Amino acid sequence: MTPCSRRRFLKTGLAAGALAGFGGFPLRAEKQSATDWVTLGKSGVKVTRLAFGTGSMSGQVQRDLGQDQFTRLVRYAYDNGVRFFETAESYGDMHRMLGVALKGIPRDSYRLMSKITTHGDVNPETKIDELRKLANTDYFDIMLLHWQHTSTWPADSIRWQDGIMEMQSKKAIVSHGASVHGLPALRQVPQSDWLQVAMIRMNHKGVRMDAEDFNTNGLGNVPEVVTHVKQARKDGMGVISMKLVGEGQFTAREDRQAAMRFAFRNAGVDSVTVGYKNTAEIDEAIENLNLALA
Repeated sequence: MTPCSRRRFLKTGLAAGALAGFGGFPLRAEKQSATDWVTLGKSGVKVTRLAFGTGSMSGQVQRDLGQDQFTRLVRYAYDNGVRFFETAESYGDMHRMLGVALKGIPRDSYRLMSKITTHGDVNPETKIDELRKLANTDYFDIMLLHWQHTSTWPADSIRWQDGIMEMQSKKAIVSHGASVHGLPALRQVPQSDWLQVAMIRMNHKGVRMDAEDFNTNGLGNVPEVVTHVKQARKDGMGVISMKLVGEGQFTAREDRQAAMRFAFRNAGVDSVTVGYKNTAEIDEAIENLNLALA
């Protein structure tokens, strides 16, 4: 090919590439960030990729901050784009504290998730109403069955599933799902027609993750957990991951960064929840997730 022909070929090829990108597929993927809104599968609920968790050591870390400091932390997260807040019935006083912290903020500007304990003789609808009042909210965007840890949980929790669906019909709940612990419970997730959202433990080392024994102190089976996450997402479920920092065991930042990267790049989760005790931890989590998405 002569130099003139080569120049003409390159010029024509570049022009064709530019035309292909114009009005069609972008030449460069849109930049993603921790505070983007993403849809949790078939639930249709949009949340920020990064959530504000209130369950560090079952909420003790957040409770020990006291209301004023906790409120400042929640407002800091909100002002920095974290608009997804989650708590649970078993986290002590956290529904009330979170309700106080979010008071006055437009309700449609953030998402709120709760998890309900599924044992005892209490009426599910009464319990959900109680949690709504404590959290000072008309509705929960997501309500999860909390701590499902046996292979029979889909049948064992029918009464609670029905209660959630009744409250969803009354618009007190927008979407529903479950948080699971242990492989026997997790294996039921992709098979469930009821679940819209699944909360699943995830990190690159398997610390505080799912094994055959839900309460093991050993390492979880990371490859199997990832397989179930991918299948759940393929089936249209939204997946939120927890235990990103190994329940506080990842003291090195490189491990926290690796865990965030693994959750999104390897497992392909939609959103992650992290518990915080100061603003520096919020800043770091945002930065770690932005790096994982880069």
